[in-house]
Amino acid sequence: MEKSPSKFTETIENILFTKRITILSIISILFVLLSIQAVQVKPEASFTKMIPGQHEFINNFLTYRKELAGLGNVVRVVVENTEGDIFEPKFQEILKQVTDEVFFIPGVNRNELKSLWTPNVRWAEVTEEGFVGGAVIPDGYDGSVESLKKLQTNTLKSGQVGVLVGNNFQSAMILAPLQDINPETGQPLDYRDLSSKLESEIRDKYQTDTVQIRIVGFAKVVGDLIDGALQVVIFFGLAVAITFVLLFLYSRCLKSTFAVLFFSIFAVICQLGILNLLGYGINPYSMLVPFLVFAIGVSHGVQIINSIIYHSVTGHNKADAAKLAFRSLVVAGMTALVSDAIGFTTLMVIDIGVIQELAIAASIGVAVIIVTNLIALPIVMSYVGVTQSAVNNARRSLEHISIVEKFFANFAKPFMAKIALAVGAVLFVVGLYFSQFMKIGDLDAGAPELRPDSVYNLDNAYIVANYSTSTDVFVVMAKTAQEQCIKYDNLVWIDQFQWSIKNTPGVQDVKSIADVSKFGIFGMNEGSIKWFGLNRNQFVTNASLAKVPPGLINQDCSMAPVLIFLNDHKADTLQNVVDAVDTFILENPPQGIEFLMAAGNAGIESATNMVIEDAQTEMLIWVYSVVIALCLITFRSVRTVISIVVPLVLTSILSQALMAVLGIGVKVATLPVIALGVGIGVDYGIYIFSKVKEALAMNKSLYDTYLYALNQTGKAVAFTGITLAISVATWVFSPIKFQADMGLLLTFMFLLNMLGALTLIPALAWALRIGNKPSIK
Repeated sequence: MEKSPSKFTETIENILFTKRITILSIISILFVLLSIQAVQVKPEASFTKMIPGQHEFINNFLTYRKELAGLGNVVRVVVENTEGDIFEPKFQEILKQVTDEVFFIPGVNRNELKSLWTPNVRWAEVTEEGFVGGAVIPDGYDGSVESLKKLQTNTLKSGQVGVLVGNNFQSAMILAPLQDINPETGQPLDYRDLSSKLESEIRDKYQTDTVQIRIVGFAKVVGDLIDGALQVVIFFGLAVAITFVLLFLYSRCLKSTFAVLFFSIFAVICQLGILNLLGYGINPYSMLVPFLVFAIGVSHGVQIINSIIYHSVTGHNKADAAKLAFRSLVVAGMTALVSDAIGFTTLMVIDIGVIQELAIAASIGVAVIIVTNLIALPIVMSYVGVTQSAVNNARRSLEHISIVEKFFANFAKPFMAKIALAVGAVLFVVGLYFSQFMKIGDLDAGAPELRPDSVYNLDNAYIVANYSTSTDVFVVMAKTAQEQCIKYDNLVWIDQFQWSIKNTPGVQDVKSIADVSKFGIFGMNEGSIKWFGLNRNQFVTNASLAKVPPGLINQDCSMAPVLIFLNDHKADTLQNVVDAVDTFILENPPQGIEFLMAAGNAGIESATNMVIEDAQTEMLIWVYSVVIALCLITFRSVRTVISIVVPLVLTSILSQALMAVLGIGVKVATLPVIALGVGIGVDYGIYIFSKVKEALAMNKSLYDTYLYALNQTGKAVAFTGITLAISVATWVFSPIKFQADMGLLLTFMFLLNMLGALTLIPALAWALRIGNKPSIK
């Protein structure tokens, strides 16, 4: 094999090793330029990138987005009086100041801002003279006892108790819809900056022993995620340190240890630089990509170093050892990395911006590794070589087969192979059983991305406990012809729909224009309860809706939103609502009106869940199709492909089972992990079979073949799997729950892929009769 490489390998090898200085100079220049770009990468997040771009629900929402400004991307700021109620002059002054502060935060939709201190929050009542009303804050308010009594009366008449005022009257809420574009800069809204302003200009400034500030909303979640995700730098540094120690203990060579780490970090820096050139940033969900790039770089770098040490042991000088290492691994390495890159791009089938950006970032990172760890690393090692201590250590390892190597080599024998296949079959059945209980979407209340005891989730729990209207709102849009949304027949349909949905499990309350009309007719008839209903006389209906609260009909009266307040946004709750809406439409086909789903944070999340549920199977099909195709092209053997792919399939199924058992839902944060785990796991099988192919060419038995593969590359596979698992396990301590979940899943997948490669591959090779001679019994 060493003397007669393929024409492709020989051509590439000649170019690289005859032009070493030129190639390293070009790579060095690119590294400097990309490093300059990398330091300019900024954390980013976008509301529109978090939602499915082409889903029916989202298209309906975007059609009426302006009319639904207060029901999409909203921040809720609650001011609580811990030693009294809201009807105190000092508290009202603080509430007024906080309202003003929120009003002037860049990105807040000031026209839609709501608070007791904004003029669009009004009260109304029926008197002997008809309807009277006005702003909740009385004219001439001066903080006196009389003004506060008037404020209390107006608040009770406003219908805002449980909405903008706590049920126990100890807190008041400021509702701040957000724009996608910061009007001051013309750039997309910076959620980290917005979150920082909410903390520094609101919470830190006004929170005291007697006043508590609570802040919830998508922007605040993202801001907290970015702040917490920045701690991934600490975990990245810890991973580098752990890898350095373990790699040195494995290779006993400082030069090669530094070289592998340098080029793996080099790949991360170049990846970030390219992302910045393409106009991308790093969002909380793609924070794991640099670590994965580093992990893949280390995996391939270890294989190169392992091969260089082996060829050094056989007597080759440092230049020839590097050349032979490149020659023996270039095909396997290229296959693995191209498989990774194309496999990661399959995430593009998921119509969610942050996942698509993650796919682009991961693919770019893998492409960079081809240059850094498959090309630059061997060239550099051809100059520096490995230490004599590394060569001596490797020589001892070759001369004395370890107990561990012998143990794993036994899986190429019939007895152990049968045990491995039987255990694999049992795990497959167990995995299939538990994986059916895996859920789509969030399984916890509040923001599942954050820890249950995080400030955000404590704030959210307070609002849920003290306000009648939930922060989880599912909006159905009742669409009619222009000027027909308050037509009697249409209001009847809305009212019937509202009643049907109100009886759905998980629904707290439902509000619509029909409620306003009922109350108006009730008021026009001296408050007689028998008149609390819809009226067939259109003139009466029109009069009852003379003053409609903003947000309940659009400007040309062609759409009236039905607001469904939910207990939470758990996957089952959202699915119950969607099913109830579909059932009502199916059983009662409305005439002249169309009920469209869905807006509100809960409606958008239900659309996201649907996209993820549909995409997860398609994504896995694409990932495995790419892996199978490339392995088939490389090894030209169906039996070899089966041996490589089966352990990956088992790991995928067991990972889904683990998610079900641990209560981790499949969502934006966790879905990519499954594809990424397959991409990294396939590297192990490809490298092992590249050495199996070499040994079979020497006419070895399967046992001797696998023993050779273990000695050549199996130890590197085991080292990589254990090292990466230990490194990523540190994520379990992240303040961001979804990062902790990712760390747990990746640790599981790294270890299982490694064990599967070392035990199932030889067992499958035995079962499929791969090899020229029978195994030793």
